[in-house]
Amino acid sequence: MFDLRLLIETFGYAGLFAIVFAETGLLIGFFLPGDSLLFTAGILASQGLLNIYLLSVLLFIAAVTGDSTGYYFGQRFGKRLFSREDSLLFHKEHLVRAKNFYEKHGKKTIILARFIPIIRTFAPVVAGIGEMHYSTFLAFNVIGGLFWAIGVTLAGYFLGNTIPDIEKYLAPIILLIVVLSVLPPIVEGLKTKEQRKQAIAALKKLVFFLKKKIFPTLV
Repeated sequence: MFDLRLLIETFGYAGLFAIVFAETGLLIGFFLPGDSLLFTAGILASQGLLNIYLLSVLLFIAAVTGDSTGYYFGQRFGKRLFSREDSLLFHKEHLVRAKNFYEKHGKKTIILARFIPIIRTFAPVVAGIGEMHYSTFLAFNVIGGLFWAIGVTLAGYFLGNTIPDIEKYLAPIILLIVVLSVLPPIVEGLKTKEQRKQAIAALKKLVFFLKKKIFPTLV
């Protein structure tokens, strides 16, 4: 969906700040490319297109303030979301998934959720709904922001300085990041026999659809 290099070059620091803030602080940001965006920004910084120090500080602030905004939103309005109808940019299922994740992992969810798409958007909202003490939330929020916003960005920066012509491998690296980020919820969702049956049934429907609509000559 996103040409990350073009996105970063077009909107610069302000765009990066806005995207990270939106993904962690606004419910409509769950579809944004967090991990891969941070990693790509780090690589571009290694090429001199961005200042790694300014970049790291801005992304850290965006991540922490974004989560704090999500917490406030959950504390102020969150309980109403469970009775809200689904819309194009809001699905109650995402909120329930974050709630279940939170119940399993407790307070450290604020850190772990940083690395899981969708969950990272809704976890601070659930913390607000659950009325976690803000000082406790902020401590985990800051730690998570350090590991995610700065850690992933620096990983891209150091890899960009280590591997010559890393842009040639950028697409498969980003694909790997996406796969690794969605792997934990997939594994979690396939633990029971019933869940595996549902996943297999959905996969069969997808294959059937592809054969009929996309590759009709293969039928």
